[in-house]
Amino acid sequence: MTKDRFAVHVGLDWADRKHDLCIQFSSGERSFQVIEHSPESLDTWLKNLHKQVKGQIAVALELKKGPIVYALQKYPFVTVFPVHALSLARYRQAFWPSGAKDDPQDAELALELMLRYPKKVTPIEPSNSDIRLLQQLVEQRRQLVEDKRRFVNRLINTLKQYYPQPLEWFSHRDSALFCELIIRWPNLQTLKRARSSTIRSFFETARGRGVAHVDKRIVSIEQAIPLTNDNCVIEANALMAVCLAKQIKLVVDNIQAYDKRIESLFESLPDAKLFKSLPGIGPCMGPRMLAALGDNRERFHSAEEIQSYAGIAPVTERSGQKCWVHWRWQCSKFVRQTFVEWAAKTVQSSYWAEIYYQGQRRKGKSHQSAIRALAYKWIRIIYRCWKTRTCYDEAKYLRALKDRNSPLLSV
Repeated sequence: MTKDRFAVHVGLDWADRKHDLCIQFSSGERSFQVIEHSPESLDTWLKNLHKQVKGQIAVALELKKGPIVYALQKYPFVTVFPVHALSLARYRQAFWPSGAKDDPQDAELALELMLRYPKKVTPIEPSNSDIRLLQQLVEQRRQLVEDKRRFVNRLINTLKQYYPQPLEWFSHRDSALFCELIIRWPNLQTLKRARSSTIRSFFETARGRGVAHVDKRIVSIEQAIPLTNDNCVIEANALMAVCLAKQIKLVVDNIQAYDKRIESLFESLPDAKLFKSLPGIGPCMGPRMLAALGDNRERFHSAEEIQSYAGIAPVTERSGQKCWVHWRWQCSKFVRQTFVEWAAKTVQSSYWAEIYYQGQRRKGKSHQSAIRALAYKWIRIIYRCWKTRTCYDEAKYLRALKDRNSPLLSV
């Protein structure tokens, strides 16, 4: 029980500048405090409390990660219990129907949830420092990719206002060549003033399939006419296009830097071989999968737990005579995306996965539904490999299916 393990329990409602605390001592007495959000204030409060109670401190708060969590985890006598934000909101609504936000009240609610539901509100288990580093790097890379997507969409929208031709010449709007074109010739007028030999040299310096389209692009440039001659529109949007193109180049360089660090870290981890054995895993998907599952084999006790955690398992609801199944919303969207994206890749790289996918399609399921069903099936296999630290072997799995007379192979 939580009450037996700790000398004091604390509910904490965090904010950027201060934190509200509800402290319950072993006697049952409660007190409320407010501390500033600074390493010094937190250090003073925790050390004084630890000196007073002479034991372990349990802290419940509405976060799994972030500055306050990292600060609390620094102390060996502190255990952090994250409380789901939705659970806290519903608990608040149940006892305070107005639903009004009140910081001291929320601190007390977090404390109540930790004490009343010890099987539901579980502590953050310490994990391998390399795994935690990988998780942070993977998450930060995801944020950079999202930044790139946002910049590219803004650049596309900006070019449509005055200079749509480059969008026809390039299919990859995040490529270095595309960005360099916008930076060097930010509008059609300046591009058409350039010599054909200069433009040809510019395109030919790029390597890859784009070289084959040089003549076609040059002809298109010669034939192009401006969308508008309004200098106000052209100048303002050209400046924005150059800014966005530079941002895209910078963020792409940063993503590549992250890729190198993630790859080197991933290769150094014992579980890398396991995840690399999965079909279609690739250099990006392997670290994402390992970051999602971690290396603590006690974290998940069944494949069903991973399916729920990843948002792959559907949710069944019942009320009276009605029963309905729907998509699981309360999960990490990035983790779900990781499993779904990888499952889609296995259709091309795994014999049985392609058969299973096609079978789902013949049953009338959409592409996305079939991929989710495949991801659901794959997680059972991944869980067994992960739990037993065994690499995936497609030939071995196919023999097992054959020995069981699986209908999957009789299709």
